[in-house]
Amino acid sequence: MNSYIAEFIATAIMILLGNGVVANVVLKDTKGQNSGWIVITTAWALAVFVAVVVAGPHSGAHLNPAVTLALAIANMFEWAKVPFYILAQLGGAMTGSFLVWIFYKDHFDATADAGLKAAPFATGPAILNKTSNLFSEIVGTFVLIFVIFYITGAEFGNEKTPIGLGSVGALPVTFLVWVIGLSLGGTTGYAINPARDLGPRIVHSIIPMKGKGSSNWPYAWIPVIGPIIGASLAALLHLYLKIG
Repeated sequence: MNSYIAEFIATAIMILLGNGVVANVVLKDTKGQNSGWIVITTAWALAVFVAVVVAGPHSGAHLNPAVTLALAIANMFEWAKVPFYILAQLGGAMTGSFLVWIFYKDHFDATADAGLKAAPFATGPAILNKTSNLFSEIVGTFVLIFVIFYITGAEFGNEKTPIGLGSVGALPVTFLVWVIGLSLGGTTGYAINPARDLGPRIVHSIIPMKGKGSSNWPYAWIPVIGPIIGASLAALLHLYLKIG
């Protein structure tokens, strides 16, 4: 499979499952309504697992512009491919989000609260404070990227060995995303991925959904810029520690 197609398909699947669980928890009259934060964070982690399994052998399963950017900064990925990976991830995120809307359309229609209608698309702060919201996204993404460097660079004994064992190799990232959600996700909804937030937010703004309310564009830069800053800092620290 072409690496760009792999990024597109896997990101779409990740968003379908990740944003899908949010829809299942918050929308009216679903089987999972009000099942809570543990359900959301667990399903999001498993959504990442599924996506990594699909894309890993073909593209490295970045699934996230912050990951792609960090690997390029760390001289572990070609800069020439960065724009195309990001476009594939953004397109996949939009596609997955659109599928969530189609899948749960009856429940979107049955839900009166515009905020709940928006939640399965994009993240938003529990308490709006743009400085602390930005800090949350920077820190959450920093943890994601910094730990990923040590997962992909693991060594066993004297011989470098990938975290392989087939699909089991996706488990470390799964646990990483899960713990970030459980520990650091309560402030902003832990976008930690510009495509994951921006793509679905664009879809929310253009779909003909009655009573959908605002797409909250004044906030939208935070889950884009925050992850970029966090990823860049993680990559630079990794380079410094590696050289040192």
